[in-house]
Amino acid sequence: MTMDDLNLTPECEMKIRQQLTLVALGKEPADLVIRVGRLLSVYSRIWLEDQEIVIKGKRIAWVGPAGTYRGEVAERREYPHLSAVPGFGEVHKHIESTYLTPEWEAALVIPHGNTWTCEASHEFANVDGAKNSEFWHKAREMGSPLKIFIQPGSAVPPTAYESTGGYYGYEEQSAFLCDDLMVTGLDEVMDWPAVWDPKNPSYDRIWGMIRGTFERRGVVEGHGSGLRERHEISAFAAAGLSSDHEVWEVQEVLDKLACGLFVEMRPYCFDKVMPALIEQLNDWQNIAFTTDDRSASDTLRTGATDYNARSAMKLGLAPEIAIQCVTLNPARHMRIDAWVGSLTPGRFADVVLLDDVASLSIAAVYADGALAAEKGKYVGPVPKIDWPAWATDTIHIDRTLSANDFAIAADVGRETMQAAVVRPFHWNQEFLTMEMPVRDGVVQRDAERGLTKFSIVDRYHGDAKVASMFWLGCGPKTEYVAVACSVAHDSHNIWAVGSCDAAMAMAVNRLKEIGGGWTLVRDGAVVGEVRFEIAGLMTARSAEELDAEMQLFYKAANNIDWMYEPSAESLWQPGFPEFLKFATLTCSPWRWVLVAPCERAPQGFVNVQTGESHAVVW
Repeated sequence: MTMDDLNLTPECEMKIRQQLTLVALGKEPADLVIRVGRLLSVYSRIWLEDQEIVIKGKRIAWVGPAGTYRGEVAERREYPHLSAVPGFGEVHKHIESTYLTPEWEAALVIPHGNTWTCEASHEFANVDGAKNSEFWHKAREMGSPLKIFIQPGSAVPPTAYESTGGYYGYEEQSAFLCDDLMVTGLDEVMDWPAVWDPKNPSYDRIWGMIRGTFERRGVVEGHGSGLRERHEISAFAAAGLSSDHEVWEVQEVLDKLACGLFVEMRPYCFDKVMPALIEQLNDWQNIAFTTDDRSASDTLRTGATDYNARSAMKLGLAPEIAIQCVTLNPARHMRIDAWVGSLTPGRFADVVLLDDVASLSIAAVYADGALAAEKGKYVGPVPKIDWPAWATDTIHIDRTLSANDFAIAADVGRETMQAAVVRPFHWNQEFLTMEMPVRDGVVQRDAERGLTKFSIVDRYHGDAKVASMFWLGCGPKTEYVAVACSVAHDSHNIWAVGSCDAAMAMAVNRLKEIGGGWTLVRDGAVVGEVRFEIAGLMTARSAEELDAEMQLFYKAANNIDWMYEPSAESLWQPGFPEFLKFATLTCSPWRWVLVAPCERAPQGFVNVQTGESHAVVW
């Protein structure tokens, strides 16, 4: 292993660049020269004809016209009919949402040109905050060519009403940025009320992390969902939050650009926003395209970063601008353009070779100066990692749950109870209040009105405290059914939804046995499961193997009748409610949310914007 194999430290970086300087001058030999028909200079959007890329180790030492490099070279490769562009990057992505560990994420996305990722790291960090950096560094230290730039999470824990497996404040953030060049700054600040309201119990923690980031000249990323009024946008920018990836409207993009925000656009909004932006924008340097969350199954079907760029191009954006939006623009914003984002000296030798620029057709990909993908197939290394117990033993539930754990008790002598009811993804200012039947002292579901039970189970503290309430239009209508999952953004406690308390208990107990993932129970038996044995969030398997298991799970779920409550403002779709993994988010525009029981919200039902708690039945 050479010094260039490890993640970046200042001392290591100095030595690498001292050597690159001599190679660039022709005073030390280069390892490899790649000659291409043309090369895109992303700084100017100019195509340069017949170029050579001179590589030493994992870095580029020299770029220029073919035949003019004056130094010695050990090996030459020629691609006269291909066009070279920089390795694509992700300005904001949760690799955990792929459900793959980093070494398998590399095998999935590098054939799509994605050679570096800014990991928005508040998923694994909420499971084990102390081991977060070690987790993200491990695959690369063992030879994986995917560069992962870490952004420690601001949402660890997501709010003051939650307690998870991690806690980040000023001291922790300062330490992350102290001597690790792979750390870019602070992950998306989502708890907007905690930023602007000094009375919010998370105010000091959030501002401590912002302070620690500023002190180290890091980047403070934002999450401005629902912030569209100019005063709110101005306050968001004034707080030092530098970006937003939650844009949906053309005017929203223009207003946020006007206030100095870097806009990270997801493909969800392209159809609505892109045509108008192409017509109105003269300068795209403050825009990047981002994935945020995309499963391995979806990536296999649609693509990775290349899909983001290609989607914009199909709507009329020039290929050169689209490529800038997934290379130089995000690298500059994250202040890592000294390492990635362009085919220039000093940067990692990440080269995407296109056989057709107009369709962004990828013929081959080099990562770290080595061929990593060819004709859509990954040919790079996938290190075998023996993940330790801190990554695999993360479901800390010290007892077996029963149906009684999910029962909602009624007041003595009552035949009905009033219940607080949530419609997921509708973001109402207030919860619904509905009258629910009582039988044998327990408040009952009402499938005819689309009311089922949703529960959160604490997975971190051993006692498995359970918070339960009734939700509208989101669970199984079929009797004796439950689904449970250990992916619950962003605290990642276990959630379960079901038509039967016993089925919910069985689903959660099985999740504990397999180390996390998905479980589906029907008529007293587990009929479907998917293993996420790493942190309850990911699996150390190939994307294809995971997808095969997911498809079997979907097949079992398709035999169940699921409730559905349509709304013009929701992304909800009929069928198996996989989207419920996002239903417990505690960021804007969410308001009333069910969290694990805590001192501030004993029954777990809390307004995360005001801190007000409320009984689930009365």
